[in-house]
Amino acid sequence: MPGMDPLYHRSLEPSAAEVLRARYAARLPDRLEELTGPVHGRVELPLHVAWSGLRAYDLDRPRQRMSLYRTVLAEGRHQDLLAFLNRDLLASQWPALRTLVSRHIRDVWEDAFPELAREASAVA
Repeated sequence: MPGMDPLYHRSLEPSAAEVLRARYAARLPDRLEELTGPVHGRVELPLHVAWSGLRAYDLDRPRQRMSLYRTVLAEGRHQDLLAFLNRDLLASQWPALRTLVSRHIRDVWEDAFPELAREASAVA
């Protein structure tokens, strides 16, 4: 009986990878143009995004900017992506940034926005 077989039940449950992909996909903007965050200056992330470590970043310092983008991509909600990420900065940093985020984040963003994957392969 399928209802009693533990393997049957396990196959109905999504894998951890599927759960993560769905979580990241649900946060995505509809279009990269919606990412209208700042390009310069100091940015302080809310505690629900940067709950550990650095919360204030200087976008004019490349390492801090990359760290902010990595943190927002991993921990930010939909509105945080729109507020803190900028389309042009994301696209220009993507070739390096894609190597610093998890495979799940990278795959979700590149599946939704093929132009990011093209940008990365053009630089490689």
